[in-house]
Amino acid sequence: MATPESNEQASGTGRRAVLGAAVLGAGGTVLGLAAPARAARGAGQGHGRGRGLDSLPVPTVIGHRGASGYRPEHTFGSYQLALDMGADIVEAGDLVPTKDGHLVCRHEPEIGGTTDVADHPEFAGRRTTKTLDGVQVTGWFTEDFTLAELKRLRAVERIPANRPHNTLYDGRWEIPTFEEVLRWQDEQTRKRGKQVWIYPELKHPTYFRAFGLGLEERVAKLLRKHGKDRRNSPVILQSFEPTSVQRLRELVDNPLVVLLSDAGSRPWDFVESGDPRTTADLVTPRGLKEIASYAQGIGPTLNLIIPRDSAGRLTEPTTLVRDAHRAGLILHPYTMRNESPFLPAEFREGADPDAYGDVFGAYRAYFATGIDGVFTDQPDTGLLAREDFVNR
Repeated sequence: MATPESNEQASGTGRRAVLGAAVLGAGGTVLGLAAPARAARGAGQGHGRGRGLDSLPVPTVIGHRGASGYRPEHTFGSYQLALDMGADIVEAGDLVPTKDGHLVCRHEPEIGGTTDVADHPEFAGRRTTKTLDGVQVTGWFTEDFTLAELKRLRAVERIPANRPHNTLYDGRWEIPTFEEVLRWQDEQTRKRGKQVWIYPELKHPTYFRAFGLGLEERVAKLLRKHGKDRRNSPVILQSFEPTSVQRLRELVDNPLVVLLSDAGSRPWDFVESGDPRTTADLVTPRGLKEIASYAQGIGPTLNLIIPRDSAGRLTEPTTLVRDAHRAGLILHPYTMRNESPFLPAEFREGADPDAYGDVFGAYRAYFATGIDGVFTDQPDTGLLAREDFVNR
């Protein structure tokens, strides 16, 4: 999820203050969270009954790339832990294609920072520089590998300065395919006795379409194959490119979400087509009404909900939540992280990049705006924050 993220690469080293020590056992199992999670679902406002999106609690806790605060992102280890922590939805899949047309789950098509590809001398010649959505990027790209070749790689922690503990799991898991995720979803639903939800994102669809690797058709084909292409299917699809979401609307009936970056940014499909609108235009009442004609929700960056000032402190909330709800849209903003460098300035504690801050204070501020859910790297704290908020 969420390609354009501010403060993504906070630097430095330090010992991590493990907020989850009382929650996480040595094997990663959550202790003492199942009952509170169930209680919070009952106390949540708005949804929680019915089918499809209406069955989700409010605020919904979405495991961002799994429980990526505790395990390398987009691995079955991260996805599994998010479910163990009680996440309502797992963002299982930032979807990018392979050379032979399979869909795999990686944060970006460039995999030098999320796999051990650099340790494979047989792939040294694949390192190259490409222009990705107008930005030159050097590394290894999924579209230059077959699925069989990618399966020889193993996942590693993407931001080790912030999450040194996660490096303990480097090399443990391979890259999952989207079809493997769909089967895993069914397996986990059976084992847990409740419906498991996933929230895949289509990454850079305009970029990949130019290579003949259209994402929307591949996603739709797999969803139809597994019977998960319907309005009430537990699969929400998202993209930063509005035309990609519009294309999906013609192919499947799943709930759809348009992701929104900072106000001054332009979706890359708009850049390519010459559409002059920015995100600021999309979050006006007129822009939201247009989005509501083909999607069920938006996934704005948290800064569009409550902007930060020059010192990084929260200011007054915008009218986006109210305006989106008036247009009939749900809001699932991104991304809540426990680490101090990622939090608003007033909630930071300590200078170390891996130190936790007052994430509960930040949650209360954002939940008070009326958002319908939030993407979080640490689902355990999200569930605890929700329980505190809805039971106040």
